[in-house]
Order: sequence, then C-alpha cells, then structure tokens
Amino acid sequence: MKKQIIELKTFFILWSTQSLSQLGSAMTSFALSLWLYEQTGSALQTALLSICSYAPYVVMSIFAGALSDRWDKKKTMLVCDTFAACTTVAVLILLRTDLLRPWHMYALNAINGLMNTVQQPASDVAMTMITPKKHYQKVSGMRSFSNSLITILNPVLATAVFSFAGMDGVIYVDLLTFAAAFSALLAGVKLPSLGDGQASQKESFKVTVKSGLGYLKDNPLILVLILFLAGVNFVASAFDATLPALILSRKNGGEAVLGIVSSCAGIATLLGSVIVTILPAPKNRIRVIYRTMLFSLGTENFLLAFSQTPALWCVGQIIGWILVPLMSANLDVILRSTIPVEMQGRVYSCRNTLQFFTIPLGLFAGGFLVDHVCEPVMASPMARGLLTDLFGSGKGSGAAMVMFILGVLGVGVCLIFGRILHKYKYDETRD
Repeated sequence: MKKQIIELKTFFILWSTQSLSQLGSAMTSFALSLWLYEQTGSALQTALLSICSYAPYVVMSIFAGALSDRWDKKKTMLVCDTFAACTTVAVLILLRTDLLRPWHMYALNAINGLMNTVQQPASDVAMTMITPKKHYQKVSGMRSFSNSLITILNPVLATAVFSFAGMDGVIYVDLLTFAAAFSALLAGVKLPSLGDGQASQKESFKVTVKSGLGYLKDNPLILVLILFLAGVNFVASAFDATLPALILSRKNGGEAVLGIVSSCAGIATLLGSVIVTILPAPKNRIRVIYRTMLFSLGTENFLLAFSQTPALWCVGQIIGWILVPLMSANLDVILRSTIPVEMQGRVYSCRNTLQFFTIPLGLFAGGFLVDHVCEPVMASPMARGLLTDLFGSGKGSGAAMVMFILGVLGVGVCLIFGRILHKYKYDETRD
C-alpha cells in the first residue's frame, strides 16, 4: 500500500486538486442552469448552455490534439484553466451589474468549452505520463469516483451556498477551488519528458492532425468503440436535456427534487467506481462495454418514462448509472494500452470529435422534442387514452414521452453495435 502511494503521489496531487476545481465549476453550472430555466421556462434554451460548451469539441478537437502533442502539457493546462476562470469572473461581473442575459451565458460557455477542448487531451496525456501502466484500471476507477462525488455534491452544495450567499457566493467558491488547483499544478506537479514524443515537433501541423485520424483508420476496434459511444452519448445527452423538463414541470417535482435525483446519479457512479477499483480485470473488456450500456439505457429511460414519483426517478438514476464506471474503466484501459503515449493527445482529440459530436445534437434533439413535439402532442385531444395512461397528463408528460423514445433508441444502438463489436478481439496481455 505504501509503495502504491509513493508511485501515485504526483497523480494524487493532480487528481485531487483538479477534482476540487471541477466541483466548483459544476456548482456554478448547476446554479446557472436553474437560473436560466426560471428565466425562460424552455428546455431547449436551457440545453443551449451545454450545446455551446460542447460545440467546440466538434469543431476544434482534432486540431487541439495536434497542438497538445506539440505543446508543453503543464503550460497548456495552466493557460486553459486561467481563461476558464476569466469566463467565471465575467459572469460574476454581469450578475452584479444586473446585465446577465442568456446570450452572455451562451458566449461565455462557448469560450469555456474551447478551453476545455484544448486542455482535455493535455490532461489525459498528463495522467498517462504520471501513472504506471499497472495502475491504469485503479486510476480510472479513482477518476470515476471523483466524478461521481462531484455529481452527488454539486447540486446539494450549490443549493446550500446559493440560499446562504446567493449566486455571488457560488461563483466565489468556484474561484477559490480554481486557485487551489492552479497553485498545485504550478508548484506541486512535475511531468516527465515524453522523449520520443518530441518527434511531433518535427512534423508539419497538417501531418500531425492527419496522423490521429490515420491511427483510427488503421485500428478499427478503437474506431468502432468510439462510434458506439457516440451513439450512447446522443441518447444520454438528449436525456440530460429532457430530465429538468420532466422533473421541474411535475407537481411533485421542483428544484429540490431535481437536485436529489441528480445526486442519485452521482451516488450510483460512486458505488460503481468503488466496485471498479476492487474488481479484477474481466476476461472480455469489449463485451463488458456494450452490455453495461445495454443495461443502463434499457432500464433508466423506460423507468422514468412510466413513473411519476420522485422515489422511482431516483431508482431509475441509480440503475442507469451504477455500471457506467465499469464501462468507462474498461474503455480507458483499452485506449491507454493500445495507443502509443506520444500519439495519445492527437488520437484522444480525434476521439473527442467523433465521440462527442453527438452531444450537442442530442441536447438539441431532446430540448426540441420536449418543447415542439411531445409536449404539444400530450396537450392535444389525441393524447387522451393510451398516451395519458402511459405518460400522465399536464406539463411534463411530453418529457416522459421523450424518455420512452430515448429508451427504444438506446436499446437499438447497443444491440446493433454489440453485433459489430462481437467480431473484434482485444489482446488482454497488454493490460
């Protein structure tokens, strides 16, 4: 145990402080989403916040990875964190001067998303550089653990701080956590040299970009896994856009209930992360990836579609999220063990573009279906009978109908890609 702590000392410093900063950012994001929904009452306009954050992934990720492989990882993370903090300061100033409008939030989220686009591949490679290969699964489980804890705590803490100190207080907490993470990265983390990775400095930028795409073309297993997760992300992001409209609109819902239900997803992933850290390596990582997603997407969406009580919403979140860390850990091991470290920045960024381009599409589709398709259908006379028996009546019933559609779509994605992935083999001796 003592040997593991020594081997992972640098990882612990970077992981703990970056997780703290992510918690602060998540609290601000949660509070601002509630503020925007209260201002507009629109699922689509609220979803646009996340769309603006993810859009830079679609446009810039491939180029960001090439830059990441050519730039110093630590300096890249420090500069991106600083720009992200500046957007938070801008929100604070606009709030205090009573000038904050939805379009300000969209623009600032786009800038923040661009910084994350550049920072993420640098951060992913940095984690690989400071982690011995034998600890990859354990480290992945720990990262899932911290992400789960953030999901649990951020709605609760954001609500508590907001009620005590207002929106200003939430942002001040965010800035304090940023300062802690920035200081730790600047003074407490030293990244080893990549050595062979310096070859990317000699390549033209165009060649560096194309090499990431070329790697995926030559490794079809990685490409198919990425495309499968792109389908999963479409369903999951449409779910994220639909959930607030479902819970905030119901008579027995509201902001407090939404916070509790959101926290249940974090509790589930927290439990799943603990399980991942103690489980031995599975015999077939590929099978684990698509079967866990089939279980998650095939249960949560249907349960939330047909239930109208907070208790069952919480159960749905737990069932839907408890196996996600297991999927993520096995995917992470395959990627880190297969992709050469000197190419991970550019390949991860290609992954970001291909795997995450469906997130803004899913967010838009979920918000659009709620506002302009399913809610109008459920409010019309044609909904009387079977549809109201299934999804209830009044505002929120259309969101329940969208959940049902997403459940059918999610099962279809998993079954189709499950058949494709069944053809591929992964060399377990690489672990």
